Amino acid sequence: MNSTHQTLSLTVAALLAALSLGGCAGMTQQERGTATGAVIGGVAGNVVGGGLLGTAAGAAVGGVIGHEVTKQK
Repeated sequence: MNSTHQTLSLTVAALLAALSLGGCAGMTQQERGTATGAVIGGVAGNVVGGGLLGTAAGAAVGGVIGHEVTKQK
């Protein structure tokens, strides 16, 4: 993947993440943390691993981390 394509992909992912977080108004803090972690993990997984598998793995790991970080104590 060339640099321009990767930059465009990251920009689109960030824009979609920002738009989708607007739908989080009725979610609990833990649900928002899970969703945010999944989005950030998906973008990171795409950058590091590339392709669908890297994105899915990153989203799964990010979702788990976001869920655990925002867990009520």
